[in-house]
Amino acid sequence: MIEENRLQKMANALRFLSADAINKANSGHPGMPLGMADVAAVLFAEYIKLNPAAPKWFDRDRFVLSAGHGSMLLYSLLYLTGYKDITLEDIKNFRRFGSKTAGHPEYGHLDGIDMTTGPLGQGISSAVGMALAERIMNARYGNDLCNHYTYVIAGDGCLMEGISEEAASLAGHLRLNKLIVFWDNNNITIDGTVDKASSTDQLMRFHAMGWNTLSIDGRNYAEIRAAVEKARQSDKPTLIACKTVIGFGAPTKSGTSKCHGSPLGAEETAAMRQNLQWPYPEFEIPAEIKADWQQTQTRNTPAYDKWVKAASSAAQEFRDVIAGKLPRNWDDELNALKEKALEEKPKVATRKASEMCLKAIVPHIPQIVGGSADLAASNLTFVDGMKTVSAGDYCGNNVMYGIREHAMGAIMNGMALHGGIIPYGGTFFVFSDYMRPSMRLAALMGIRVIYVLTHDSIGVGEDGPTHQPVEHLASYRAMPNILTFRPCDVVETAEAWQTALTEGHRPSILALSRQGLPLLRTACEKNLTAKGAYVISPAKEKRQATVIATGSEVSIAVEAQKILFSRGIDTAVVSMPCMELFEEQSLNYQLEVLGTAPVISFEAGTTFGWNRFAQRTIGLDSFGASGPADELYAHYGLTADALAEEVASFLHKA
Repeated sequence: MIEENRLQKMANALRFLSADAINKANSGHPGMPLGMADVAAVLFAEYIKLNPAAPKWFDRDRFVLSAGHGSMLLYSLLYLTGYKDITLEDIKNFRRFGSKTAGHPEYGHLDGIDMTTGPLGQGISSAVGMALAERIMNARYGNDLCNHYTYVIAGDGCLMEGISEEAASLAGHLRLNKLIVFWDNNNITIDGTVDKASSTDQLMRFHAMGWNTLSIDGRNYAEIRAAVEKARQSDKPTLIACKTVIGFGAPTKSGTSKCHGSPLGAEETAAMRQNLQWPYPEFEIPAEIKADWQQTQTRNTPAYDKWVKAASSAAQEFRDVIAGKLPRNWDDELNALKEKALEEKPKVATRKASEMCLKAIVPHIPQIVGGSADLAASNLTFVDGMKTVSAGDYCGNNVMYGIREHAMGAIMNGMALHGGIIPYGGTFFVFSDYMRPSMRLAALMGIRVIYVLTHDSIGVGEDGPTHQPVEHLASYRAMPNILTFRPCDVVETAEAWQTALTEGHRPSILALSRQGLPLLRTACEKNLTAKGAYVISPAKEKRQATVIATGSEVSIAVEAQKILFSRGIDTAVVSMPCMELFEEQSLNYQLEVLGTAPVISFEAGTTFGWNRFAQRTIGLDSFGASGPADELYAHYGLTADALAEEVASFLHKA
């Protein structure tokens, strides 16, 4: 235990590094770093298990600054505790273009940043995923290899956002007792005091969700310590309400929203130096205080050395799992499934094809963890042999998320970031809107998360336009660094799974049909889906037109091709299961696939975006309707006869 006078100076070092950097940038949020510095000082100096010399140590504690606007608190902590990839110059370059110290913490910029935070509520919700991954890995491999905490600093905004309700509810249900959240209870938001917008008793709310709840003075070191000790002994996740003063120490701005998102300024900071008895120039940390900070992490050296020894003698599977490596020959059974499909030519929905793939995948990849937002029976994400994780038994590979798409997206991010887990989760494609912020963060962070999104078009039929995703394909294709697959049959679905699982640095969407689709592929030696697009049905002689289609529309295009040939129009059909991957191929390959004849796109969704490949776009630029799928396809002109007529008419006009 560090004496109070020294600890207070260490906390003030956090305060002034943060305030000085924000002043220099003339941009940032000083209020939270100043108010929560004491809590952070106790946590990092006396409790959190890290090793700055081995920042990716698998059994380190995870720390999530859910209130990501207070990023300078984290940067100050990393610098003072001795992380090698952050320097004082980086602190001074806060919020500058190209700096590691971005306005909000960004995963991959610095070793000590466990996730990208910024959108409020995402951090605390992803932390639930980290805590869940820790429990799953602990159940599989034991205390010597995985036994650590996930700590979070969250603000009022994080607790107000609806996503935190969903995630916290599941955390309480699963009794994720290694999750400890410090709530910066300062009663201030951007627009004023919290009571202007909310009268929620957060402690009662979290207690009702199965959490251990504590309330402390966020500047009282004894109370902070006692709360951490109680939280670490709890059999539930813990919320610690830390009563703090936003902008503590700033004589005229503390306790007000004025210091939430604006620099203090030179005059206010100078007065704060007098107020807190900090007689040092900007960015200067006395050697003894910096030494005190760096010595705090030596207490974790024995734990690190013990873990290294345990890991070196562990089974190879554990080392491969935490390295993100797939087992050798993991897809042998999946390849056999493709061969069998070519022989038997099954007509199945691609959601069913995905289930067939999962039966061939799950037994061979120990780190895969599936789940669904209460739609497993429709998404077909649960297969024989899977075991559901529960509060009494974490040794499973399926998560029942309940009707919580928001939380599912963030929790999967947390599991992927934690390591040792490759998560996939299912819902209806149209409900992916609830997950979109989390999916965007997954793409921004470049992590391997797989979304099984079924009921991918007006083929949903009788459920009506509320359940028919018409704009979703275009919207996800517009999102950077995410792969959107829409396979047309069993072989393409298997290839999509293979590609998604081997993509280590971006998430993948599998948009899958409800209605049965015929097998169109005639060979499977090469993963053509990994090319993004290919000629699935070539012209018989000279190509006069090319039709690009995806998913359930590929088989319709092949039928239209026959009609067109009977009318003397020789057409090639291109399947484009992944537009993003096709655009990454060489120009020569793209030209070879698209050919030189007029190109027509055909998809049961909005036509937005298709004009970069096609001169004529055929789709559905309106919402759908309620009715049987075949009737809807006929009504909207998405049939083989209608397509053939459109192609012939377009060629005539051309």
